[in-house]
Amino acid sequence: MKEKKVKEVMIPLSDYATISEDETLGNAIKELKEAQKATKYTRKHRAVLAFDENDNITGKVSIRCIFKALEPKYGQFGHPENINTMGLSRFGFSDKFLGSLLENHSLWDETLDQLVKKGAKQKVKDVMSKPMPGEFVSEDATVAEAVHHFILGCHQSLLVVKEDLVTGIVRMVDLFDLVSELVE
Repeated sequence: MKEKKVKEVMIPLSDYATISEDETLGNAIKELKEAQKATKYTRKHRAVLAFDENDNITGKVSIRCIFKALEPKYGQFGHPENINTMGLSRFGFSDKFLGSLLENHSLWDETLDQLVKKGAKQKVKDVMSKPMPGEFVSEDATVAEAVHHFILGCHQSLLVVKEDLVTGIVRMVDLFDLVSELVE
């Protein structure tokens, strides 16, 4: 497994769903749905990559980003890594805690239909997650290096770069498929 390179298992940017960061979240959702129907890959895409006016990848709109965008009050809790400062686990919450959170912060106090109509109008650049330095991996990195990024960085996907330009994406599930093939 150490010899295989990331560029051999990545999804090229040309095969991945992309959208301008100036488009709406509603259009990003439509783009993701279309990409899921049209993908030639075993696994469906779970995000859309956003690009700027220079066609540089600037972020990612994941399903998590979409749900978070529906309720602007989620922003008051900060980044998911900050959740431990509230004495909570990022792996789950008790029903009692979730109930109190919903009640005390009036989360999702509108109907889902109302939340979706408002959320769909937001700009992609306002809801996308921007990649952090640890979310990039070189095309020439080994699969083992990518696994280290996934495990130590708690990522589901990594942007693949060649000379500082994003050329594709590698997902943890793609590496799982590779490992499972070797097991078989």
